[in-house]
Amino acid sequence: MKIFSEELVNKAVSDLHVADLSKATIGEVLLVAQCLEKETGIPFIRMDQGSPGLPVNAYGVEAEKAALDRGVGSQYPAAAGVPELKHEASRFVKAFMDIDVSARSCVPTVGSVAGSFGSFIACTQRLPGKDKVLFIDPGFPIQKSQLRIMGVEWKEFDIYEYRGQALRAKLEEMLSDGDVAAIVYSNPNNPAWICLEEEELKIIGELATAYDVIVMEDLAYFCMDYRRDLGHPFQPPYPPTVARYTDNYILMLSASKIFSYAGQRIAMVCISDALFERQYPAMAQRYKDSGVFGETLIASILYMITSGCTASTQYAYAEMLRLSTEGKLNFVEDTREYAVRAEKMKKIFTDNGFHIVYDEDVSQKVGDGFFFTIGYGSMEGGELLRELLYYGVSSISLALTGSGQKGVRACTSRMKDELYPVLQERMKAFREDHSIK
Repeated sequence: MKIFSEELVNKAVSDLHVADLSKATIGEVLLVAQCLEKETGIPFIRMDQGSPGLPVNAYGVEAEKAALDRGVGSQYPAAAGVPELKHEASRFVKAFMDIDVSARSCVPTVGSVAGSFGSFIACTQRLPGKDKVLFIDPGFPIQKSQLRIMGVEWKEFDIYEYRGQALRAKLEEMLSDGDVAAIVYSNPNNPAWICLEEEELKIIGELATAYDVIVMEDLAYFCMDYRRDLGHPFQPPYPPTVARYTDNYILMLSASKIFSYAGQRIAMVCISDALFERQYPAMAQRYKDSGVFGETLIASILYMITSGCTASTQYAYAEMLRLSTEGKLNFVEDTREYAVRAEKMKKIFTDNGFHIVYDEDVSQKVGDGFFFTIGYGSMEGGELLRELLYYGVSSISLALTGSGQKGVRACTSRMKDELYPVLQERMKAFREDHSIK
């Protein structure tokens, strides 16, 4: 039995001017769920927005307060970032990835969204004729929205059928025209929680060098592959990264999820030193500056977008990175709760006829973490999104993420202990009302 009637859902969709619920954005689904909750007083199981669901890191808060007490709020921060943060970011990358990136090449951004926005601009303007972005999907929908703002075209493919060595031929096909400036993906993946493995990243790195393409590696969920014992400074195992296989990389490291510091909007772009120092005549001509990639990105692009990052927040991020590198803060254990939630939620769904869509990596089953993907019989993602809303569960269609598979993305961040019986009851009702085709 449905909790929310079709009439009630349709009214919410109409009142909010959502053009097509089956293709609704994260923000639109969020608004529909909030509207229905307000109208009826019945709580939703919120699986739509990937906002942290754990307490903010207290060390960061105290460091930020101390920075404000020192008076840093009275001065503009340097566009390249405060020295303390740049130094700690360099140490952090070495400690947890075993990759050498100088402090100079570590640049704070107002969240990874600002980092990717600026990086897309720099990557697509550095070489004439290389002006497209290749998405290894599924991925973060906002990044394509950024390209729409810029008027930049992109290519994309769903990696579902191209894991392992099959990735090489597909990438060669996508890069063969010579017009791709950058490749972007997240690892672990939003929304599928798949993890690209070393052999796949080696392929990406080798082809990035061969075709002179910059790889933008989004590490928003850094070390959150809980199948391995990651997160011990200066000790293997280290998370896989394309940085081992090419100098053409930009790593995006956000504080939002690993430190639950999303509200302060702080991240780092860590650029390979070789790329940071590379000089591009086309950029020099456009910006009337040196044309050196890193310097142009900082002074002529990122500064024009945000004028630097909030000074006090930079000190907070620096402290959290420092404590992690010194082994005094275990950010991996702090976030492991997401894996616990995913395991419980997956069981409820699969016990009631759902299946996990992206269920395998190359060598093992997909792990449990911040996101997972579910399908139901042969339902299209947009249809499943709508049907779940009737039962008080919000999600987003996989089609929105560039996926070619049928299903929806589920986020674990807002799940609470008291909601598991509610989810079980609602999904039992869902199964009773829907025969699997």
